[in-house]
Amino acid sequence: METESEPYVRLATLRQLHRVVAELNTARSLADTLQTVVDGIVVGLGYELACVNLVRPDGDLVVAAFAGDPAAEALITGRVGSRASWERRLTMGENWDGLRFIPHTEGWVLMEDDVPQWHTDGPDPRFEDEWHPEDRLYAPMYASGGELLGVISVDRPRNGRRPGAWGREALQMYAFQAAIAISNARLRANMQRALVRLEREQQALRASEESFRQAFEYAPSGMAIAEMGGDQHGRLLRTNDALCRLLGRPASVLRRYSFSDLVHPEDIGTLLRTSAEGGRAELRLGRRDGTYVWVSLRNSVVADAADGPRFLLTHVEDIEERKRHELQLAHRASHDSLTGLPNSAELRARLGARLCRRPQSVRATAIEALDAAFEGRDGYDGHAAQGGHAAQGGHAAHAGHDGHPVGAEAGGAGEHGFHPDGPDRYAGADPFEFPGAPPGPSDGPYDHHVHTVAPATDIDDGTKGLAVLFCDLDGFKSINDRFGHHTGDAVLIEVARRLTTGVRDGDTVARLGGDEFVVLADGLGAADAADLAVRLRNAIIPPIRVDGRAVRVGASFGIGWASCGMSADEVLRSADQRMYIEKRSRSKAHRRAG
Repeated sequence: METESEPYVRLATLRQLHRVVAELNTARSLADTLQTVVDGIVVGLGYELACVNLVRPDGDLVVAAFAGDPAAEALITGRVGSRASWERRLTMGENWDGLRFIPHTEGWVLMEDDVPQWHTDGPDPRFEDEWHPEDRLYAPMYASGGELLGVISVDRPRNGRRPGAWGREALQMYAFQAAIAISNARLRANMQRALVRLEREQQALRASEESFRQAFEYAPSGMAIAEMGGDQHGRLLRTNDALCRLLGRPASVLRRYSFSDLVHPEDIGTLLRTSAEGGRAELRLGRRDGTYVWVSLRNSVVADAADGPRFLLTHVEDIEERKRHELQLAHRASHDSLTGLPNSAELRARLGARLCRRPQSVRATAIEALDAAFEGRDGYDGHAAQGGHAAQGGHAAHAGHDGHPVGAEAGGAGEHGFHPDGPDRYAGADPFEFPGAPPGPSDGPYDHHVHTVAPATDIDDGTKGLAVLFCDLDGFKSINDRFGHHTGDAVLIEVARRLTTGVRDGDTVARLGGDEFVVLADGLGAADAADLAVRLRNAIIPPIRVDGRAVRVGASFGIGWASCGMSADEVLRSADQRMYIEKRSRSKAHRRAG
């Protein structure tokens, strides 16, 4: 039960983490940013106490923000710990991929150093992973150049246990984002001071311009100044070294471009919707080598007191690492952690994307839909589309299980068959079926959906559809009980590999849970689906070697068909019932043999 619910728990934690990370960049001052950092840990990461120790110019660390206990906040906020004491702490204990954990069995030697501390009394741990009141967990924060910005310290996890791998990764990613937010807050403070001097200190213009130049040129993140208004609106006038390094282009070349020339074609709308005054956007910019990097743009208008707005100041922050983490976390939330296959939720999402609520009784064939759409048009013969019926799915053909193309003849829905509105929807389609065709009298809420049809019987009548093969392993429980979960996990991983190898690139193999798997294969007839089930069963039968021991499992397959008017659960239930019928039809010994 815990394994099945883990992706949902991770997804909820991910959403909460995204919310608190988004709050980091809303604070305007450095003090507000620091307080937002500790508040986010208490609210979003599940700790009762959090503290930020910020590096001062002299190298020592001061308690700059505290959250979770007003008494502790009043006692230690503003107190200073020496750099030597902190460096000692950051080399003790256990290294948790960038975090530093000092258990109470080692931390007692730190009770007398000069680092401000706050501990609460509590009972001794009863379990190995239970949190002790004197345990210490630190998350160092580093600037882009590698220098230490500060250290986040946390205490008293709400669940009373030491954080696991997921909790550690979340804290590490949060510390990374907090370091960026603190650097940006300092940068914004420097930039604001420079802009104030430009407006109010005309007599000290040269000194102000030099201050601005240094803040601009030596900023750790990319900075750009662009024209505002006129025919050259958005053209880059000046870029700093950080932006040049990020995009792999010299400043002289960047002056030929505007951001609209560099942005990814899919993100041009995001750029155009970003306001000049305080506008923010996350988009992709092109590098010299043809690749794209994810960045966060923040705009500010640099105004002249006499002439009004003069140019646009844009802060470009590299968020490639954060985006990569987001994609990894999203993948973990939708895929089985053991086999790497899509999990139950992802399977239902892919299957549901192919289904609509239109009942079977009112479903029109591709030919009927074309005839209705073009009824009464001059020069059109409804029978002329018969040759295009094979491509009703609107996707290019692909090789079937028997070696013959099945996509075009079967009305397949493309490589995966789950994105009917994708960019290749009309590739290889009937010449009369194209976007923007004049509406016919049958147009309704489902006319732009490629309906999924199913063979009427188990006899192959030529109808091609989306086959749902429900697989249940035979003899797996005895292997699990006899040899243990380690062997059982190895068997599941190998079965997943064999199933994936035995299907086409466009098909889906998912783990529903336990020893149950589901295969989605589009563009198959009844005979094709039966042949596929036999081949997959034969692929599972051979012995599986685990730790020098050969074990065998069999498999029972039930073949269901997805059809519009059904829900994803109904489709899976139908395939499940057919699997049990097939399983009961064979003897126990025969099932074990596959």
